Amino acid sequence: MTTTIGNNGATVSQTLLDTMNGTNSATSASGSTGASSANSGSSLQNTFLQLLVTQLQNQDPTNPMDSSQMTSQLAEINTVTGIGQLNTSLSSLATQLNAGQTSQAALLIGSSVLAPGNQITVTSGKDNAFGVQLASAETNVQVNVVNSAGQIVNTLSLGNLTSGTTPISWAPVDSANNPLPAGTYTLTATGTLNGSAGTATTLTPGTVESVVQGTGGAPSLVLSNGSTVPLTSVAAVL
Repeated sequence: MTTTIGNNGATVSQTLLDTMNGTNSATSASGSTGASSANSGSSLQNTFLQLLVTQLQNQDPTNPMDSSQMTSQLAEINTVTGIGQLNTSLSSLATQLNAGQTSQAALLIGSSVLAPGNQITVTSGKDNAFGVQLASAETNVQVNVVNSAGQIVNTLSLGNLTSGTTPISWAPVDSANNPLPAGTYTLTATGTLNGSAGTATTLTPGTVESVVQGTGGAPSLVLSNGSTVPLTSVAAVL
C-alpha cells in the first residue's frame, strides 16, 4: 500500500509512513521488548529525513503540504538522541571519576581514619581516638561508654560542639578514673538542639587495609575493625 505525496504523483510506502507515525506492529512490539536497531533514534531520524526530502521534492510549490507535524516529530527524535548521547557522556565521566577516586583511596592504605561506627577496641595502656559528627551545633554533648554487659562504665562530657566532625583523644578509664579492661566497647552520643534531643553520629577508628569497588563503582575502604565503608563517609584521617 502506498501514499501519494504532492501533485506530481510521487508515492511513499505505507510502511514508511507507519514507521514515522509509530503505528506499525514493529514499533508497537519494540515498546514492550525494547527498541531494535531498526527503530533506534538514529534509524528513525534517517527515515524522517528521507520522507521530508521526498515530500519537498514532489510537492506543488503553489499548494505545499503541511510539514509542521513531520518537522516537530523530527525535533523530538533529535531531542531523544541528544539525551541518549548526554547519558552516555555522563556515564563515561562517572566511570573516570570513580577510577580517579580509587587511585586516591589507595593512598590511604595503612592510614588510620575515622568513619561512622559505634564499636571501639580498648587495649590496656593505650589511648584511643574516636569522634563525634553533628549536622548542626548542639549543646551538652555526651558520649556514653558501654561494656559488653550493657553497663555504662563512663560518660564523657564534651560540652557545646559546632557542626561537623570533632576528633577526640581518650584515655580508656571508667567513671572512677580506673583503667578499663581490654575489650570491645560501644559508644553512644547524645546532645541537645533547640531544647530537644539532637542527633549525633559516633566515629570510630580503623586502619585502611584495602580498597574495594562499592555501590555504583565508587571505592570503599576495608578497615582493620572489620567494617567496609564508602570513601565518602571517611570523616578524618588521623
